[in-house]
Amino acid sequence: MKNKLVVSVSPHLHNNESVSKIMWMVVLSLIPAGFAGVFIFGASALRVIVLGIVSALFAEVVLQVITKRKISVLDGSAFITGLLLAYNLPPNAPFWLPIIGSFFSIAIGKQIFGGLGQNIFNPALAGRVFLMASWPKYMTTFAVPLRAGIGLVKPIAYDAITSATPLTALREGKILEHISYLNLFLGKRGGCIGEVCILALLLGAAFLFIKGYISWHIPLTYILTVGAFTYIFGPHGLLSGDWLFHILSGGLILGAFFMATDYVTSPLTRKGQLVFGIGCGIINAVIRLWGGYPEGVSYAILMMNAATPIIDRYTKNRIYGIKV
Repeated sequence: MKNKLVVSVSPHLHNNESVSKIMWMVVLSLIPAGFAGVFIFGASALRVIVLGIVSALFAEVVLQVITKRKISVLDGSAFITGLLLAYNLPPNAPFWLPIIGSFFSIAIGKQIFGGLGQNIFNPALAGRVFLMASWPKYMTTFAVPLRAGIGLVKPIAYDAITSATPLTALREGKILEHISYLNLFLGKRGGCIGEVCILALLLGAAFLFIKGYISWHIPLTYILTVGAFTYIFGPHGLLSGDWLFHILSGGLILGAFFMATDYVTSPLTRKGQLVFGIGCGIINAVIRLWGGYPEGVSYAILMMNAATPIIDRYTKNRIYGIKV
């Protein structure tokens, strides 16, 4: 049999990776953070996670049926959206909060733009910001960790349940003597379900790096920019900030590795990704230092999502053979 020459359009190089496989690998990388959140906060955290995922899957199917699109609920994208939305909620959130948030994330954050690959904003963060604007009381009421006294660290003492996060305590000028770097790293603190245990998040991020699904450009520039900015503009003058505290607090690690790196809503080129990461870091630090809200991860990433098209335009690679 003679060999045939097949002429086709690009791409000409293929591998065994697929959108679905990548999505489920990301889900796998997020499992340690989920286990840590449930261990630290208890069954209420598991309830929020399950409701967030199930609601996102249900919303995806319903909307695809209504719009007569192909049912693609098994590709993992809706699962990730529901999971990340739940990770960005307090463990004691009322049952209806993850349900409404997941529906908004899928309907307004994703399907209204045409589905996977066409949304301009990270759907989970869009849902979180919507919930924050609609029900700020529920979104800023955090439970004291059930496991705070287990292990090698002391329990975390808080004056009130609404000031349970380290960033909120710092903003309100409260003493942080019980919040050590080890507390922050192991998750012995108040916060959202998936953001508290830095160790679990770094394990998941390492998995993504090893598999080649993310690169260092966005997460490291994002984190280092926040660290540098908060160190330079410290509370007691220039070069007096606690940069490590800011890196380990809030949802910075979760956002930098698992949401800012979203393929659809982040720049394509390496130069663009560096710009994106620096932009996220500056906006995040400015909100933390001078804004009315102690955290700024969601807003920083969403703002830079909006800037992604123009970043891609001015950082696009030179086409081989064409002088520019």
